[in-house]
Amino acid sequence: MAPVGERAGRGAGPRTGLSPLGGPLRFLLLSSFLIPLGSFMVLPFMSVFLHERLGMGLGTVGVVLAAASLVQFSGGVAGGALADRIGLRRTMIWALVVRTAGFVGLLLALRWPPLAVGALILTCCGAALYLPANKAYLVHGVEEERRPAYLSAGNAALNAGMAMGPLIAGPFVLSSPGWLFVAVTALFVVVTAGHARLPSATGERPPSPGTPRQGLLAGVALLPFAANALAFYLYFHFQHFLALYAVERASSAFYSVVLLLCFALVIVVQPLASGLIRRMPYGPALAVGFAGLAAGLAVLAIGTRPALLAGGALITLGDIVLFLKNDLEALRRSPRSDAVIFGQQRLAAGLGACASGVLGGLVYSFGERAGDTGAFWLIAAAQCLLLPPLLLMLRHRAARPAQLPRRSTVAP
Repeated sequence: MAPVGERAGRGAGPRTGLSPLGGPLRFLLLSSFLIPLGSFMVLPFMSVFLHERLGMGLGTVGVVLAAASLVQFSGGVAGGALADRIGLRRTMIWALVVRTAGFVGLLLALRWPPLAVGALILTCCGAALYLPANKAYLVHGVEEERRPAYLSAGNAALNAGMAMGPLIAGPFVLSSPGWLFVAVTALFVVVTAGHARLPSATGERPPSPGTPRQGLLAGVALLPFAANALAFYLYFHFQHFLALYAVERASSAFYSVVLLLCFALVIVVQPLASGLIRRMPYGPALAVGFAGLAAGLAVLAIGTRPALLAGGALITLGDIVLFLKNDLEALRRSPRSDAVIFGQQRLAAGLGACASGVLGGLVYSFGERAGDTGAFWLIAAAQCLLLPPLLLMLRHRAARPAQLPRRSTVAP
């Protein structure tokens, strides 16, 4: 069987993007849609499910969801390290087994509610293990100039699944959760079986028994890591707190429209802009991305329905640039394997998202008590302008490490 990377890139000129795609990569992109589709048929409703169906207090629900989010993001660094030890395909399979077990646990929690917390954490552990290996397999053996197209295609598939999952499951999550959990579990069983038929990534070599293990953050690309943490910290002001703000000023239905617009922009714009983002120098790309976040957050402060739509669109365009460029720059600068690099970037995302929830929550609650939550978005926008220059202080430490040889990204 031909190598994954050769099937992906052979015979394609600079304008052909993803074509021709071999069977393994077509299946992986399909899975990048199906996995978030199944997950988001359940996970966005967990606060309602835990509180209304299982009777947990809101304080407890908040702690459980915060812990689950931290595991799902920051656990990616362990997922990358595992893929480095046992291989990309095996890591994805084990991750899906763990995640499937989590959904089985949610089904059993309908009879024994205490299982719900452990089951939710288990699904998040599976997600943490899966994503770094998935992204590394997707770009394995792909020429550097094609990597943005593959990564953006994976992101588009993921966002499409995230957008459709809640729409499909919304009417059933409280009325018929048992059948919903059965359907999602069955979907994950099928996807796991499909992953078992994937070929191993060509050129992967497990470390020899005598090879010393490197630390989880060894060889980290410091500037892209810090920029990713900052980007997620600022973006998650929007992710965490827009619902409170938008529902108060518009409605829950309009909030859903804003989210659908954001998903649609990622699905359509990022694949089209991936080549341009790759060619942009890193400094200007950071400036454009953070400026988009600043503009969008400031527009949200107006509080009208058009402002909510425009602000969400500007923020999404900013994060399209930042998230893709930070991953590409980390791949370019770090000497570690692709899976480890993606895991390190997920850790940065988790740290940023967690800090946003803690610090942003304090600021939002202060604004709520003062009767001016619009100021929350202006403070967040000001941070988009004031904090990125601090990244310049990391430039002298962000040079590519010389002591660790960079693995080849092109299959032999």
